[in-house]
Amino acid sequence: MQLAEMTMTEFKENLKKTQTVLIPFGSIEEHGGHLPLHTDALIVEEVLKQVVQRQAAFLAPAIFYGVCTSTRDHPGTISIRPETLRRLTRDIVEELYKKGLRNFFLISGHAGGLHMAAMREIAEELVEVLDDAKIAVFSLYDFMWQELSEIAETPNDSHAGEIETSLVMVLAPHLVKGTSPEEYPTFPKPFIVKDKLKYWHDGVWGNPSKASTSKGQEVFQRIVDRVTEIVRSV
Repeated sequence: MQLAEMTMTEFKENLKKTQTVLIPFGSIEEHGGHLPLHTDALIVEEVLKQVVQRQAAFLAPAIFYGVCTSTRDHPGTISIRPETLRRLTRDIVEELYKKGLRNFFLISGHAGGLHMAAMREIAEELVEVLDDAKIAVFSLYDFMWQELSEIAETPNDSHAGEIETSLVMVLAPHLVKGTSPEEYPTFPKPFIVKDKLKYWHDGVWGNPSKASTSKGQEVFQRIVDRVTEIVRSV
């Protein structure tokens, strides 16, 4: 049930069926030279479209902007501050609560550390003040690393690598522009560096050349199954 496409009458009727809402979070962020900037939002939206076909829930419009740190200097990345994300999330959840929703799933296709921390921080505040509200916060990959590592040939595959490229090949093949070289960031941890591009020039973490539609279909199905299971647990 896509919230944005409903009339107010349909919203009122659907509220009798469920008080659960899924809110997809993404980013406008470089994904190498071969994937679109909205890759994270694309993937999480398509996953949740499948979830709401299996389980009664409202699907809110995606939040396309996120907190990007290691990619913020790359061409095309548009990052927002953690405080901006916290305030936006608070406003959206509070408004949905006023309209009768009680079960909130804040699900992100972007798994950046500060991004996820901002979402969890505001959820901690909201659950204290919204009576009877249940709030879950997670990225699509939080519970899937072991499973996905069994599908990927690339050890430690991550950003714009084998898995994400495989997913976009299935979900929006016309947006995959070839491939990019295998690459891994070389940030000098624990230091926080200003010049991100110096240590991660092409913005790929893995080997996208090993991507395939068969891997993408399997990964997509496993993620949909897992998210559906979590939503049903409420």
